[in-house]
Amino acid sequence: MEDFNLTSSVPPMFILNGIPGLEAAHIWISIPFSMFYIISLLGNFMVLFVVTKEEILHKPMYLLLCMLALTDLGTSTCIMPKALCIFWFGFKGITVNGCLTQIFFLYVFAVTHSAILVTMAFDRYIAICDPLRYATILTNARIAKLGLVGLIRAVLLVLPLTLLLRRLPFCTNRTIPHTYCEHMAVVKLLCGDTTVNRTYGLVISLVINGLDLTLISLSYGMIIRSVLRISCMKAYQKALNTCTAHICVILISYTPSLFSTLTHRFGQGIAAHVHILLANLYFLLPPMFNPIIYAVKTKELRDKVGKYTCRM
Repeated sequence: MEDFNLTSSVPPMFILNGIPGLEAAHIWISIPFSMFYIISLLGNFMVLFVVTKEEILHKPMYLLLCMLALTDLGTSTCIMPKALCIFWFGFKGITVNGCLTQIFFLYVFAVTHSAILVTMAFDRYIAICDPLRYATILTNARIAKLGLVGLIRAVLLVLPLTLLLRRLPFCTNRTIPHTYCEHMAVVKLLCGDTTVNRTYGLVISLVINGLDLTLISLSYGMIIRSVLRISCMKAYQKALNTCTAHICVILISYTPSLFSTLTHRFGQGIAAHVHILLANLYFLLPPMFNPIIYAVKTKELRDKVGKYTCRM
């Protein structure tokens, strides 16, 4: 019964248990996790460095790629340092304020990441369907403004998510079976009616995964319609190649996100350690693969990255 007593005040610390059921394998799990994180840091910093240094890359497409790299660095850095402290040293404690701060920044980066993918889909739509007006419609200044709008939207959506966690007292059970402060895991520590918290969390998921994916689908629907009208095979292939990298990034980003959201709410039959491993990979794999995909599929960027790596 002690676990269900209310705390007289907000508890000073939460305990992050890591991956329940796999505590003995934490050291082994940390090896691929740390490798993914290091590759993510190197890849995204390389993209930022090369685009900043090369004036020829100061274009809307590469500005969007830099924004994507920044959000990828943000999401992975929000969770990995603490997760590695749990795996390596057993430092499982995190303050309530630290936990809420982690939730805020993690989801702000994730929501901004989704907004950037929508903007990238719009960029590809203009490049293929209205190429003659591309330079006038999508200037660097306009792309920067769209990125700022995406960030403001993220803050406005995520801020109530964290504030609502202060609405109810926490129970004396302060153990979170996770490597980071996942929103729904923290909601389960609240004592009282958490309907508002759960509903708002679901609304954000629907807005991001539903609205943003709908906008991306509409963009690609119009792109496909325009591409099918192209009679020249060479132009047809070039148009498709410009979208390949973005489509790969969309699949890598949204597939684990949708799976994680649905399993956390409706997948009671899925083992906890499976869900938590997938939730971690959702914030690790896209930041690692995104710069690799764009470096491989974008010749201009690939050539510039090759120039700098050959000097090392």
